Amino acid sequence: MEKEIKTNSIEAWILAARPKTLAAAATPVLIGTGLAVMDQCFQWVPTIICFLFAFLMQIAANFINDLFDYMKGTDRNEDRLGPERATSQGWITPKAMKIGIILTCTIACAIGCLLLLYAGWILIIIGVLCLLFAFLYTAGPYPLSYNGWGDILVLVFFGFVPVGGTYYVQALDWSPEMIIASLVCGLIVDTLLVLNNYRDREQDAQSGKRTLVVRFGEPFGRAFYLFLGLFAAWMCLSFAIGGHLWAALLPQLYLIPHISTWNTMSKIKKGKALNRVLGMTSRNMLIMAILLFIGMILD
Repeated sequence: MEKEIKTNSIEAWILAARPKTLAAAATPVLIGTGLAVMDQCFQWVPTIICFLFAFLMQIAANFINDLFDYMKGTDRNEDRLGPERATSQGWITPKAMKIGIILTCTIACAIGCLLLLYAGWILIIIGVLCLLFAFLYTAGPYPLSYNGWGDILVLVFFGFVPVGGTYYVQALDWSPEMIIASLVCGLIVDTLLVLNNYRDREQDAQSGKRTLVVRFGEPFGRAFYLFLGLFAAWMCLSFAIGGHLWAALLPQLYLIPHISTWNTMSKIKKGKALNRVLGMTSRNMLIMAILLFIGMILD
C-alpha cells in the first residue's frame, strides 16, 4: 500500500521539487568554478550565490513543468513511467503550485541580483532569459519541449549560461576553455533529458510531445545517448591544447560508467525499469563534473 501524501504538505513540496534533479543544477556551477580555480580568479561569495540561484531556478523549472504538464494532461496517463508528479497526484493543488512558482522565482531573482555587484547589469538579461525559457519550455502556445527543442535548450541553459556565468562573475572575462567546458557540460546534462525522452517515447508520441526520440525512433535514442557521453569526454581532450593535461585526461574515466550505463539501457529498452538508468545517468553526470573539477584544480 502506497503512503498517503497530505495535500500541500512539506513532504509534498519536497517531492515536487524533485531533489534528484538538483545534480543538473550543481554540475555546471561546479565546472564553472573549476575553470575559475584553474585561471586563479576563484571567489567564494559569487560561487555560493551561483549555486543557490541554480538550485532555486531548477526547483522553479520543476514546479513550472509539473503544473503545465498537468494542465496539458501529459501526466494524467495511468501508464506513466516516470516519477509521479505532484499536481497530477493531488499532492499539491494547482493554486498552491502557482503560488509556489511565484515565490521560488522571486527568491531566485532576488538572490541572483546579488551577482550584479560582481559583474554588472548584463546579468539582468541572462536572468530574464533563464526565467523566460523556464516557462517557454512547457508553457505557451508553442511549448519548446513538446516540439523537439529540449536538447538545444539544455546545451544553452545547462551549459553555456551557467558555466559561462559562474566563470564570468569571478573572472569578468571569457576564455576558449570556458566554451569547451560549457559544451561538455551541456552534453552530459543532455544525457539525462535523452534518457527521460527515451523512456517516455511511446507515451510522448500519444500525447503529441515530439521529442527527438519520438521523431527519429528508439535506435536513434540509444545511439544519441551513447554519442553525447562519448563526444563530451573526447571534447575534454582539447584542454590539452592549452597545456591543461589533467582536465583533458581525467574526464576520460567518465567513459567507463557511461558505456556501462548505456549497455544497461540497451538491454532494458523500455518500461519503468529505465528509472534505474535515470539514477545511474545522474550519478555519471556528477562523476564527470567532479573529474573535470579535480583536473582543473590540478592544472
